[in-house]
Amino acid sequence: MVSFSISFSGILRILMWVGPFLFTRGYQTYQSIRSAPPSRIRPVPPAVARSLNVLYAFALFAFIYSFPYFAPENIFQATSSRLQIPNGPLFVRLRSLHELSDKDQILQSKFVNLESRLLYLAYGPDVLASCPYCTSQEPSSYLYYSLPSILAPHLSHLTILGILTSSFISGIHGARWRTPAAILGVSLAAIEVWIVGSYDYQKNATATRLSDVEPFYWRMRSLRYMSFAIVDAGLGYVVYLASTNRWLGIPPTVAERLEDNIRMTEGLRGKLSMLGALKNTVARDRGLRQRSDEYWMNEGQVMGQVLEDREVVDGMQAALERVNVETIERQAGGLADNVVGVMDMMRGMPT
Repeated sequence: MVSFSISFSGILRILMWVGPFLFTRGYQTYQSIRSAPPSRIRPVPPAVARSLNVLYAFALFAFIYSFPYFAPENIFQATSSRLQIPNGPLFVRLRSLHELSDKDQILQSKFVNLESRLLYLAYGPDVLASCPYCTSQEPSSYLYYSLPSILAPHLSHLTILGILTSSFISGIHGARWRTPAAILGVSLAAIEVWIVGSYDYQKNATATRLSDVEPFYWRMRSLRYMSFAIVDAGLGYVVYLASTNRWLGIPPTVAERLEDNIRMTEGLRGKLSMLGALKNTVARDRGLRQRSDEYWMNEGQVMGQVLEDREVVDGMQAALERVNVETIERQAGGLADNVVGVMDMMRGMPT
């Protein structure tokens, strides 16, 4: 059986090799996110916002649930007892803390040798107390019995990720991340099963003090829910960046661009209709027409005097020198072509 410490050192060696590459890629990604043009950034879609709220709530729940307060009681830590203490004094100390439960009484009958206590630290109190066919002579039987309790939280996690990244809940911006979310969830489950299966529970056999005992089951439980919180928070942040076009944004489809142009044209058409109605009203009323003529005559005189001022002429000349007239003409021509194209398309649509 492979030792967990050796596996962890192997992981550290791998990180030393791929660390510089990951740092470089991460820094490039950070720079691309920061350099996203403001004109391309858009608000978070409502469907994505709802999914992110639920996802972050679950991440917060997983983070809080990883605290030792919510974990099953570790008898040796609760009673500050070393691993080799006899059953009598151990459960007398536990009885002084609280009444013995049915599970505690079963554990008292199970703690017949050091091997059972080592299995207790490796697989937890529930597995040791409830397994009907497990024996200390066959340690692998405890591993097989513990697999459903290990995989159940991961299946719940995968179910939540699948629901929140469905197109019905989060739309197209969340559905594009459904496969990566499933891969992350399955990877977390596979890694935990591999670590538990390769753990050498005999490591604690030589521990003579409580501080030397490794509470493997309780440590893995905290790491499990911490990994849920980290993965969900990271996934939510990536979905937020992609849905707002800050990173890996999806360009709008032809139908969406056509809808935006039609909406802009309809708004412009409405404003022009209101302006035409206002001018028609002014032209039909004698008093308003007279006041309008007086205003424009006075406006022409005032602007003529202003434009003849030497400081104004110099300021306009300086402004024209700073402005790229060709760029403005090209942008105005492109906008006019787009508007005319949309109007031609609307004219050709069946009514």
